[in-house]
Amino acid sequence: MVNNQEWWRGAVIYQVYPRSFFDSNNDGIGDLSGVTKKMSYIASLGVDAIWLSPFFTSPMKDFGYDVSDYCDVDPIFGTLDDFDELIISAHNHGLKVMIDQVLNHSSDQHPWFIESRSSHDNSKADWYVWADAQPDGAAPNNWLSVFGGPAWHWDSRRRQYYLHNFLDSQPDLNFHNPNVVSSLLHTVEFWLKRGVDGFRLDTANYYYHDTELRNNPPKENVVEGSIGVRLDNPYAYQLHLYDKSRPENIAFLQRLRNLLDQYPNTTTVGEVGCDFSLKTMAAYTQGNDKLHMCYSFDLLTHDSSMKHIRNTMETIEAGLGDGWPCWSIGNHDVERVATRWGRNHHSIEKSKIYMVMLLSLRGSVCLYQGEELGLPEANLEFNQLVDPFGINFWPEFKGRDGCRTPIPWKNQPLGGFTESITPWLPLSNEQLPLAVKEQEDNRHSILHAYRDFLHLRRAHPELVHGSIHFLYNDDSTLVYTRSYNQKQLYIALNTSEQDKIIPIDLNLTPLILPEALKSGYIDHNAVVLPPFSSLIAYIS
Repeated sequence: MVNNQEWWRGAVIYQVYPRSFFDSNNDGIGDLSGVTKKMSYIASLGVDAIWLSPFFTSPMKDFGYDVSDYCDVDPIFGTLDDFDELIISAHNHGLKVMIDQVLNHSSDQHPWFIESRSSHDNSKADWYVWADAQPDGAAPNNWLSVFGGPAWHWDSRRRQYYLHNFLDSQPDLNFHNPNVVSSLLHTVEFWLKRGVDGFRLDTANYYYHDTELRNNPPKENVVEGSIGVRLDNPYAYQLHLYDKSRPENIAFLQRLRNLLDQYPNTTTVGEVGCDFSLKTMAAYTQGNDKLHMCYSFDLLTHDSSMKHIRNTMETIEAGLGDGWPCWSIGNHDVERVATRWGRNHHSIEKSKIYMVMLLSLRGSVCLYQGEELGLPEANLEFNQLVDPFGINFWPEFKGRDGCRTPIPWKNQPLGGFTESITPWLPLSNEQLPLAVKEQEDNRHSILHAYRDFLHLRRAHPELVHGSIHFLYNDDSTLVYTRSYNQKQLYIALNTSEQDKIIPIDLNLTPLILPEALKSGYIDHNAVVLPPFSSLIAYIS
């Protein structure tokens, strides 16, 4: 049996991007009180926890992922009292609360950095990664920023470069300094004492850098479309051996886990983005002494083939040992899955069948707000963008604003998100017909498909805790089993618009799937899967 302290094993975590969830005070920006007002909606989905994207004090150059105070709420989101009320509401609804922790870097407006850059001999002089220029004035090495260009920014006060893996307003903290580590862990404990149940760790493999500042080698066989590769961004051309995923990271994760273990029933999920993400996921979650679980970008690509899904799952299963995965097919950093995998062709049917797939794989799951509505990517014009990533790479890459637009609660001009002001990002006219109120009134909607299947999943522990074994796949069909406590479920998925017939020599007793989903059926010695359908059955 699964220990109650391990509630996170097989849990479904609903990601809330507060800016875009619900605006309670009509200033055009979603806030913590807005999340609290919609807590009943989140609980009705049948998820186990919420993950709040950053709400900390920030200049918002990267919309909260540039923190200037780790222990306070930015006024646009409310107050610490509002956060405490959110925690109480979530717990009263039976939901755990996880928050984003952005430990790799701070804002350049954080007091730590302001002091660090002031001189070479202040008390925080080495709290960030500083390095001298090369003799010709060039940057210390060839490391690149994820957001394009060098990962080094010249500071005229110190007459040195500082490292920034992301925006130049997001300087990297120096984890080789034990005072930095202790101070960051203190901020983590601040939120544990306020009752949070866990943390989503942003860029969890970036914390440490190579102290020798060795150049990264070039990556061989760079192919567009592989994990995290866009050829319009030079970051893709390096093998990132020295600027992230360093071996020292393991000891920090162990120290972080030791802190979490002092607060029972808490958990961590780490975001891992690197050239060896599945291997890193295994290393970070094995041994029950580091992260509880990790997710990677392996399912956040454009490859939705069942061959890719099976290969990803089997690769991590083979190397995971006693570690635990967490899977996501969408978040605040990537094109919405209804567009990325659906390509607006049969996107509603595809959204449903990919949901069944995601929620029946082994591991925990992160769902991004709006996936339960089947929201497509919002198509924004250049003058509507606010994301610096998108502005830098327009028009080849339109950035992350298209997946961050406000949630439509009603099919009306402001979507029921706000009432009296233009939202921080425009509501998408294409998304308005998919508003919550519209789908509530349609028993065959994507929203009802999510709710009903999530509740079905809870009723069948094989889908939550069971081992997994793959039986068959082609590009659009996947067949596997989930086994738990001597019971075995057979799962067959058809993600194509053609009928699929799968021969069987098993005695199957199908589950009754929610009416919003298309069901396969058994005909003599075969499973018949109509387009975009699934069959889940007990093997006897």
